[in-house]
Amino acid sequence: MRTNVDDFISELDGGVFAQKLGQALSDVAAGTIDHGKGKKKGKITIELDVQQIGESHQVQIGHTLKVSRPTLRGKATEEDTTTTPMYVGKGGKMTIAPDAQMDFLKTPAKEEQ
Repeated sequence: MRTNVDDFISELDGGVFAQKLGQALSDVAAGTIDHGKGKKKGKITIELDVQQIGESHQVQIGHTLKVSRPTLRGKATEEDTTTTPMYVGKGGKMTIAPDAQMDFLKTPAKEEQ
């Protein structure tokens, strides 16, 4: 199984990382058009660090968003780093909740007799 990239990005920092990325994309595009005059470039860098938490089946994802957008007289830069714990399932699939919990949520409850 593979990690679902759309789900992964939307789960980082409880959805805040995706919002920051969306804002960065808009800001850099606007700065490039407003101040680039065809010569200045904007840049967005996403850096992910993955570290095991103890001896568990969890990893801590350090996610850094680096943004550089053109301005009238140069550029504005910003760097933002946060972390999110993730569970690692079969084949390295990373999710915010363990696979067993997901299976439990999908399984209908058995009726008592």
